Amino acid sequence: MCGIAGFYSNDSKYSNEILSVARKMGDAISHRGPDNFDFWTDNSSPLTLLHRRLAILDLSEAGNQPMHSPSNRYVISYNGEIYNHLDIRREIDKDFSDVKWLSQSDTETIIIAIEVWGIKKSLQVISGMFAIAIWDKKLKTLHLARDRVGEKPLYYGWQNNVFLFASELKAIKAHPSFEGKIDRNSINMLMQYGYIPAPYSVYKKIFKLEPGKLLSFNFQLQGKDGFESIEDYWSFQEVAKSARCNQFQGEFKEAKIKLNELLIQSISSQMISDVPIGAFLSGGIDSSLIVSLMQACSDKPINTFTIGFSEDKYNEADFAKEIAKYLGTNHSEYYVSSSEALDVIPKLPHIYDEPFADSSQIPTYLVSKLAKSSVTVSLSGDAGDELFGGYNRHVYSYRWGNILRKTPKNFKLTVARLLDLFKPDYLNRLESRLSKKFISKTGINNLSNFFNKTSTALKLHESKGLYRSFITHWPKDSNIVLNSNSYSENLFADDNFSLMESMMMNDFISYLHNDILVKVDRAAMRLSLETRVPFLNEDIIRFAWTLPNSMKVHNGKGKYILRSLLNEYIPKKYFDRPKQGFAVPIEDWLRGPLLDWAESLLSKSKLDEQGYLNSDIVREKWDEHKSGKKNWQTDLWDVLMFQAWLEDQ
Repeated sequence: MCGIAGFYSNDSKYSNEILSVARKMGDAISHRGPDNFDFWTDNSSPLTLLHRRLAILDLSEAGNQPMHSPSNRYVISYNGEIYNHLDIRREIDKDFSDVKWLSQSDTETIIIAIEVWGIKKSLQVISGMFAIAIWDKKLKTLHLARDRVGEKPLYYGWQNNVFLFASELKAIKAHPSFEGKIDRNSINMLMQYGYIPAPYSVYKKIFKLEPGKLLSFNFQLQGKDGFESIEDYWSFQEVAKSARCNQFQGEFKEAKIKLNELLIQSISSQMISDVPIGAFLSGGIDSSLIVSLMQACSDKPINTFTIGFSEDKYNEADFAKEIAKYLGTNHSEYYVSSSEALDVIPKLPHIYDEPFADSSQIPTYLVSKLAKSSVTVSLSGDAGDELFGGYNRHVYSYRWGNILRKTPKNFKLTVARLLDLFKPDYLNRLESRLSKKFISKTGINNLSNFFNKTSTALKLHESKGLYRSFITHWPKDSNIVLNSNSYSENLFADDNFSLMESMMMNDFISYLHNDILVKVDRAAMRLSLETRVPFLNEDIIRFAWTLPNSMKVHNGKGKYILRSLLNEYIPKKYFDRPKQGFAVPIEDWLRGPLLDWAESLLSKSKLDEQGYLNSDIVREKWDEHKSGKKNWQTDLWDVLMFQAWLEDQ
């Protein structure tokens, strides 16, 4: 796991500053690779590659980068882990017996694979997470590639006639050509979703390479900007469509056995490391299953990590502790005080580079900090929800999808209007009287939000609109961002897919890699901790989409097959409870210890002076939240993370 960056410039004014510029860009992402820094410049072309290394496999200097291919045609700077790299070596050795391997690093595996197979085939063969920069000296072409699902970040773009790319925006900002013009349309999308979706970034003319893409620049063609092409080397949508046409035909028990085999294969490959390894354990279904299988694959106790909070509503540490005790892991837990959690908030703009507003970024950073005290690699249970129907919206759409499609439009609109008659204040009072048993059985823990989402869903008539209604914070037409529009979204819609399947498709192609994977990568890598996600093995992705929806949602609960498989390893009493999520009490903090901080960022005079956000709309929600009249924590966190980021610039 590492950090990469580079630049291409025909401007002679940078020719005498290459070492200085490379050093500044490398220093900006030193946290991603504290073990080594190096750079390489092509003497015949104004192209520079640089690399920061976090040594995981082959800790010797033989694994350092940038690395040259045996023929010296290709140079690579790469961030990631290739889990099948030894298998690839064996395949290469079958056909090319003269290959001389000089290290045990997966970097060497990639660069030799590219030399003998070509770039596209190599990308299709390797299994892992990565962001890769390859310079072809012969054709004067730069290739950038990102892994299939977007575990590793890669930014790129032209600034003042210089082409820049890097693992994080910090490195791009360190180059003297960086312009730094904020894109208001991107801020508009931040307010809608709490993140800026790929391919956009917070800055104009700087983009995120999307998952499964190969971008190539030939700088000899078409003038100073070169000739650009972007192509898919892998498509999740095509994989899901193909898998859905080849549905699993066996019984539930057979499906569970097959999934168990695939998970063990994935986890075993991801436990290979030359440094200490462990796992996050929240006490939920996904992380508990990953830890159970890790322990089953290990002949000694694995390292597990959990953080707890004093507020019972947000604390899963006790559940995790019981599971760790049952499995016999080497468990570490740390109870975080509110002041410690609050101390993380000023760091967030720098950790995430661009405004990012998933408040679970706070506990994610804290559990990464705990893990880093003992290990260099940690596995997580991320992507279980997206693949196996774990979100409430999946359960709702499974239950109501066919009914919504078949119900006459006028009747749905009538019901929606009736739901709109219930005022939030009344629903909040009603919710306070509901029993825990009712909340547990229905999964409804915010009645006002449930009524609002249901009403919105009834008014819409296509899957993209329904999905957008579930995940939207500030509506697109809220006018929260001044002088802005909204970019079009690359959301999935296909009438041949059920509503639940459409929801899951969009969660995977949008929410997973723009939110969940960003949250974990930036928080962990800020601490030089590598994270791995066993659920994102390609074989598991494909298999998950062969399963009928009934194996994912059952009796009003999602992740049915994961729950059943987990029960093979630990008793149900340890995990059979409502979905809790990885959250912190932002609602209360904004009325308490964060009040002054938020008030400063949301002052009308400051908002008006900056000129990005509509101060009247922001102040109205802020006043309602402070008074306790409404809970606007999600909407306000979007605004606060932008404001905090803006002040950090």
